[in-house]
Amino acid sequence: MQSEKDNKKLIEVISLGKSFANNEVLKNISFQVEPGHIIGLVGPNSGGKSTLLRHLIGMYLPTRGSCLTLGVEAANLTPEHLANIGYVHQEASLMSWMSCGEIIKYVAAHYKTWNRDLEKHLVDIFELSLKQKVGVMSPGQRQKLSILLAACFEPQLLILDEPASALDPMARKVFLELLLDILQDSERTVLISSHILSDVEKVIDHIMVLGEGQLLKDCCFDDLREDYVKLELMSLAGDLPTILPFRHVFSCERNGGHAMVTMRRSELSLDEIRSRLNCEATPHPLSFEEIYPLIFKQSRPAQELSHV
Repeated sequence: MQSEKDNKKLIEVISLGKSFANNEVLKNISFQVEPGHIIGLVGPNSGGKSTLLRHLIGMYLPTRGSCLTLGVEAANLTPEHLANIGYVHQEASLMSWMSCGEIIKYVAAHYKTWNRDLEKHLVDIFELSLKQKVGVMSPGQRQKLSILLAACFEPQLLILDEPASALDPMARKVFLELLLDILQDSERTVLISSHILSDVEKVIDHIMVLGEGQLLKDCCFDDLREDYVKLELMSLAGDLPTILPFRHVFSCERNGGHAMVTMRRSELSLDEIRSRLNCEATPHPLSFEEIYPLIFKQSRPAQELSHV
């Protein structure tokens, strides 16, 4: 991914492959991450998202290829490097015998950059009880605590693996606002894996889509939104032609002189479409939830719409 803010690469993954026994989980993955972005990593369950994120912090080692984080092979990250990386795992595994307040104090003591004001804000907004034992906290409360612990030392790189899966709607709203605040610092970057697509599209500026261990998309989120469209056609005289001049069509609903065509944005301009088909042509934007399944359809051989 390209950036005008900084040319420094926080992450560089080159031809990464990962196999467990005979199961190939990641296949020839390559991408770069630069400072000042919120990147969404999405894909189906068991699609390799968590496996990829664990490579970035050295928890997993590549079967093939390489993975550099903060300029070094992830397997060689030092405590100094790790002090600049925050990581939240979806299962929120924490020391259960400590109270919420004790674990916050314990983690904070290891970071000179710990933000006490942010800590107090998140304790209040997340409604965390400092005296409550971690072991009896609900999954949602443990996840809130994990987010606090990863965010309050203000890491240069914040990696979030399904961080909002157990959060209630109000807590998710607070969490998303936190991500937007982080983005105000052009040197900080967030990489977030999530299956809640409606949340992801509110905050990200870059998107990566994994499917069956392969990187299907790696692009600016605005560019992705521009690349797909639902085009409404209304004939000015009689029925629309049986064959429409579009490639990469995913669906078409038509009735005589009216059609709704979901497709990759046409090579033809709207003026050309209107002229060739003698019709009104009105584009309608698609939400990310609508675009998401189209990316997987697009990964199959290209289709050409002939009779619809």
